[in-house]
Amino acid sequence: MDDTIGFPDPGLDLSDGFRPHTSHWGVFSARQGAAGLEVRAYAGDPDPNGIIDNFPGALRHQARIAQPAVRRGWLERGPGPDDRRGRDEFVSVSWEKALDLLGDELTRIRDTRGPGAVFGGSYGWSSAGRFHHAQSQVHRFLNIAMGGYVRSVNTYSSGASSVLLPQILAGYEDITKRNVTWEQIAAESEIVLAFGGMALKNSMVAGGSISKHVERGAMAAAHRRGCEFILVSPLRDDLPVEAGAEWMTCVPGTDTALMLGIVHTLVSEGLHDQAFLDRYTEGWPVFLRYLTGESDGQAKHAEWAAAICGVGADVIRKLARRLAGKRALITVSHSLQRAEHGEQPVWMGMVLAAALGQIGLPGGGYAYSLGAIGYYGRRVNDVPGPTLGQGRNGVADFIPVARIADMLLKPGSTYRYSGETRTYPDIRLVYWAGGNPFHHHQDINRLRKAFAQVDTLVVHELAWTATARHADIVLPSTMTLEREDIGYSTNDPLMVAMHQIAEPFGLARDDYNIFADLAERLGAREPFTEGRTSREWLKHLYEPTRASLAKRGLEAPSFDEFWARGSLVVPQQADDGGRLRRFREDPVNHALPTPSGRIEIFSAKIAAHGDADCPGHPVWLEKTDMPRPGAPCFLVANQPVTRLHSQLDFGGHSLSSKHRGREVARMNPADANARGIKDGDIIRLFNERGACLAAIHVTDGIAPGVVQLPTGAWYDPMDPEEEAPLCVHGNPNVLTRDVGTSSLAQGCTGQLTTVEVEKFTGNLPPIRAFDPV
Repeated sequence: MDDTIGFPDPGLDLSDGFRPHTSHWGVFSARQGAAGLEVRAYAGDPDPNGIIDNFPGALRHQARIAQPAVRRGWLERGPGPDDRRGRDEFVSVSWEKALDLLGDELTRIRDTRGPGAVFGGSYGWSSAGRFHHAQSQVHRFLNIAMGGYVRSVNTYSSGASSVLLPQILAGYEDITKRNVTWEQIAAESEIVLAFGGMALKNSMVAGGSISKHVERGAMAAAHRRGCEFILVSPLRDDLPVEAGAEWMTCVPGTDTALMLGIVHTLVSEGLHDQAFLDRYTEGWPVFLRYLTGESDGQAKHAEWAAAICGVGADVIRKLARRLAGKRALITVSHSLQRAEHGEQPVWMGMVLAAALGQIGLPGGGYAYSLGAIGYYGRRVNDVPGPTLGQGRNGVADFIPVARIADMLLKPGSTYRYSGETRTYPDIRLVYWAGGNPFHHHQDINRLRKAFAQVDTLVVHELAWTATARHADIVLPSTMTLEREDIGYSTNDPLMVAMHQIAEPFGLARDDYNIFADLAERLGAREPFTEGRTSREWLKHLYEPTRASLAKRGLEAPSFDEFWARGSLVVPQQADDGGRLRRFREDPVNHALPTPSGRIEIFSAKIAAHGDADCPGHPVWLEKTDMPRPGAPCFLVANQPVTRLHSQLDFGGHSLSSKHRGREVARMNPADANARGIKDGDIIRLFNERGACLAAIHVTDGIAPGVVQLPTGAWYDPMDPEEEAPLCVHGNPNVLTRDVGTSSLAQGCTGQLTTVEVEKFTGNLPPIRAFDPV
């Protein structure tokens, strides 16, 4: 085993007053010193994440919210639709008044409209701690005190794939967490074809705690052994230099056509694994008729693919030949399915892996989204972790997560989702705790109009994000460093006792305590708290882990012992390839959970939906959002390097990456020269939906015709009174489209759109996103 991947745990260094803590981007210890907060990365991490350096500058930043606030218009006129959200001023109030006002409003909604008029937004990363996890807390509160809420399903990251994959291959976690591991890649893979890459900036973060960043080391080990990495992406740094990757660019959004051309070459030259297809797959003959052109008159050969994707036909054929007969791994990143018809490259990547006969082999086959997040491609823990029960939701209604603006703007209208015709509910109150939709949702100007439709928008937030600025009631919540918790991830063996490092900022309170007092106003304090304090909840949530360890005869420290030690290593399951390996070894007794029990290259179930934008097998579908006069460049709006999404954008590490206070976009020299743009200039990106400013870095690491601007810069409108104001900070979601991937999944399409770019020559407006309200 490569030493960058395995344990044991060297322990946290808790000398000199440092205490243990953890985050989405890494385990660390911290202390309050004479110069302020100090953080120290976990010594056992071979590749620590610099994002932890956002903490010192963020802890007491002026952007923090010091006390409860109510929007003046809501305070004076009461609840109701209001386009002054995001334009109005706030009035500071006491906790008592804020909770009384909110308690009365929740009671009004519950008693007059019912819980089906409440949307529990709360989509976001919030905290690596398992108790003070904002989504869990708000959902528990709404279920217990309100009787339920309209929920969202799926994620912005994987909205298309998480709906598709269980129907054609296996459960989403079977493919991402119990399939091909980094250990297998280091030891077994011969060639890795990465569509969209495996950028380290993505795998540096995880939904829970993460103690070891192993991806760079695993790719370096594989490369030293002779494994070939091939990157298909408009961005050269979507694989690290340690992989020694060949960089291949294709027209953004055309990966499906490229894959079709590869598979056509494999079939036409007899290089595909027909025995595997016969034994393990369903519907290959139907797909083959499409591939050869028998069903539609167009063979998907290399020349056809080349005309669409911009990769030469000879290159496509040579690539197919290189893949054949080797331990080949096909990966498809989240980015490909966060675009129009995003289901198609996910499905087609699986078909390519099946045609090569590699699915289920160690280090081979299909690993959707490997590298997209820090706990994919790792072993699974073999004991239960802390989990806060959320109660029972009495409301059955839901929406796909990326359809929130549609829901608020078009209540009562219908939409298609996974073969059903559904109706958008009429939402009167939105409760958001954890997350920032003005970061992760598309077409912000449309989103502003959507939030103007509700009676009340409630936000728990630690800082004055754009979401908080558009709320009616803002309740200041603590930062993770200001409370105790247990850090844990199902795919990382280090459980961390998250000690409180600092006192709460201003009057900020933990979400749990806020909800406990609100529950009391709604007559539900005891059911919500179960009579426990926060510390008592931590002991309660730790107990299943301790009991499981004891039952297996392993070291099982008491909670107090665990807390004093600061961390605990738990056992993990074997790296056995999971469901897909078992299926390959015995397809009869270990059938897949698909309708046929096999790999569904053709899905009769999906075909029966009758939706033209996602037929029964993967196909090439023309895109509507392509370069054109007025918007000649592709815009790639991907994840940032120096922060997680929009979290702590005001932290020192995040601010250090900006130029003249703006987010930095990247552009190829040919495109910059054609526009008279030089490195370091301020540019204006615009299309029919909006415009933003950004700084520019000119580099040949970006394909021609492409501009890249990461998400997460806080939305900062120059004049909020305008309908489509210029964002002066560089938030690309003023430009992205708010449409679903298809009728199957209705996923987010925010990764890719089209824009024009010009040099900005006016007076540079100030950045006010981090100013206190």
